[in-house]
Amino acid sequence: LDTRGAIGVTERQAFFRKMRGLARRVAETYLEQRQRLEYPLLGELGIGNRESVDTPQLPTPNSQLPFLLEIGVEEMPHGDVEAILAQLRKRIPLWLQELRLEHGSVRIHATPRRATVYVENLAPKQPDLEELAKGPPTSRAFDAEGNPTKAAVGFARGKGVEVKSLEKRELDGGEYVVAIVKQAGKASGEVLLEALPNLIAEIHFTKSMKWNDSGVAFSRPIRWFVALLGEIVIPFEYAGVIAGNTTRGLRPYASPEIEVSSADAYFETIEKAGIVLDEEKRKAMVMEQVKEAAASVGGEAMIDDDLLLEVTHLVERPTAFIGNFPAEYLELPRDVLIKTMQKHQRYFAVEGSKTQVASEPSNLQPSNLLPYFVGVRNGDSEHLDTVKQGNEHVINARFADANFFVREDVKQPLEAFRPDLSGLTLQTELGSMLDKSDRMLKLGAELGAMLGLKDVEQIKHLGRSVYLAKADLVTQMVTEMTSLQGIIGREYALRSGEDAEVATAIGEQYQTVPQSEIGVGLALTDRIDSLVGLFAAGLAPTGTKDPFALRRAAIGVVQPLLEHDLDLDLRTAVDLAAMLQPIGVSDEIKTQILEFISGRLHVVLREQGYAHDVVDAVLAEQAQTPARAAGAVSQLSAWVARDDWETIFPAYSRCVRIGRSAEAEPGWKVDPKKLVEEAEKELYAELQKTISEQPSSIDEALNAVTKLVPAISRFFDNVLVMAEDKAVKENRLALVGKIASLTDGLANMSHLEGF
Repeated sequence: LDTRGAIGVTERQAFFRKMRGLARRVAETYLEQRQRLEYPLLGELGIGNRESVDTPQLPTPNSQLPFLLEIGVEEMPHGDVEAILAQLRKRIPLWLQELRLEHGSVRIHATPRRATVYVENLAPKQPDLEELAKGPPTSRAFDAEGNPTKAAVGFARGKGVEVKSLEKRELDGGEYVVAIVKQAGKASGEVLLEALPNLIAEIHFTKSMKWNDSGVAFSRPIRWFVALLGEIVIPFEYAGVIAGNTTRGLRPYASPEIEVSSADAYFETIEKAGIVLDEEKRKAMVMEQVKEAAASVGGEAMIDDDLLLEVTHLVERPTAFIGNFPAEYLELPRDVLIKTMQKHQRYFAVEGSKTQVASEPSNLQPSNLLPYFVGVRNGDSEHLDTVKQGNEHVINARFADANFFVREDVKQPLEAFRPDLSGLTLQTELGSMLDKSDRMLKLGAELGAMLGLKDVEQIKHLGRSVYLAKADLVTQMVTEMTSLQGIIGREYALRSGEDAEVATAIGEQYQTVPQSEIGVGLALTDRIDSLVGLFAAGLAPTGTKDPFALRRAAIGVVQPLLEHDLDLDLRTAVDLAAMLQPIGVSDEIKTQILEFISGRLHVVLREQGYAHDVVDAVLAEQAQTPARAAGAVSQLSAWVARDDWETIFPAYSRCVRIGRSAEAEPGWKVDPKKLVEEAEKELYAELQKTISEQPSSIDEALNAVTKLVPAISRFFDNVLVMAEDKAVKENRLALVGKIASLTDGLANMSHLEGF
């Protein structure tokens, strides 16, 4: 390298051109030699180089054709079927737009073994593209005689156009040379061949796996691709699999290979193979068959929506069957039976009548469940008796285990389990679940008072429910099936002779919105303690990671306050919880917690249909009191929708803006003796008559503003606020400041559109 500048610029450029040429020849020689070693038969096949293997020449269609992509995999879990459906339905229209391929309607389906994209009337090629490329300024592109400089020549070469075709255009406040770059559209097959691997690479899942040397991660191993443009195979390669026109049938039939003759024959081919591709059709079939199976034994199936969707995504050809279990197991708590059937086996429980509701809090009354369950197999009815017997054997074993756990647990009262919480760690710095339970006792007493619980019995029930709330976490039944936490606590509390109100609260504590007052108090105590402690321990949610479900906890604070219209000041609640934590909670952490909860409140209010600017305006002042904030948002929304808002708001906002621009001091007071003009005296008199104390609601504040609008208008029409006399100016600013402050603590109106 010439570090001293001894070689001239021209010589240096010539040297680098030679080096680039040498590097290119080395690369070409290497590829040629590798081709001879790895692909000795290419010459015999009439293929001249490696490139023609990687990029086969596809026929160019002369008309619109349907396009089909099928991604075949090992069975995906329910959540991943949902994920791939959502991603493809969102991505495919945008993807086709990016590829500049016009098309007709798009159909996207998924089963546990395949995801399908079908596009009607795909254009045979991209439209030709013409782009305007901006080059150097004209002064640099041409010399004094109008001849193109090296800058112009280099720009033209880079864009693949002749120098003489460059044009001069006025752009961005100056004159530049531009090139009209024309790009011929590619054939759709060529475009798809290049783009399909990248499309599949974009699909992601919460948990993925790798299964071969390709290093590709996917929900489950990819086993085949079908990619057809009409009858033309698009043989792209991804994850070591080359696309073709062969799909596979149902797993119970040994996954036979099935040839798909063309894209438009795909759905008929799949249907003949017995596969129900459309998830909505599968869902309807599952529901109908499950109901019929339950009716066959004189019962009604308990159709849980989440379970129905999960079963739909676990089968390609649903066939329901009815099974039974010994009636003695009906003595188990109702929810134990239902959860065991749903969670472990994906069965639908069967009940006898609707005279008892499914959420009945007591197991001490007779259950209306019948000793039957409905399962759904993937396949037809062949050997269904064998399938039924196998499933009965499994569920009997599950119920036998549950029966043992419950019998062992109820040998002692629920209260006896509480000391064992000391062996269950919440988090290293925050101690055990027993430590948390003790903190909750102290916090619950304070929150109960803040929530307005004054009745002695209510206070007693809240204290008792908080004391017992976490005891069931160390029972054998909850250890075996954690989804029963709270539910088992309720059942065992009743069996231990606790008051029904206490048992109900324990059972409701994990619901987003408990229905009882005691349940709300318990849930808020639990969630606020968790939020404060875990934020202080540095475990606030980040991105998509939320291992302690703190987003759900924050929603669980907001929703009950809104739905029960409970006036709780979260700032005070957070301060109380912070004092009880075993680690320090700084003011900065407290602010983060309140902002985090406010963020969930913002989401909830927006989902209720309120405008973003109205929500922002109110939460800027009242985020720490969600119920009051929700009421204020409702009131302000009604004002913004009024016909006279365009008169009211400008009058008010003018008072706010002039005070801000003049940097008026909040402490300035109006001195009536310094009022000079008639209009300002009139405004002061109207203000005194209208406002006796600071408004406590949006309605009060804006009703006052409405009455003041005529006087405000006359004031600004006839009075110069920024008078030369400093005392007069400050007095006038204090006057408009009184009006501007009417919404203090209620809403920051500068967030509203049009301010």
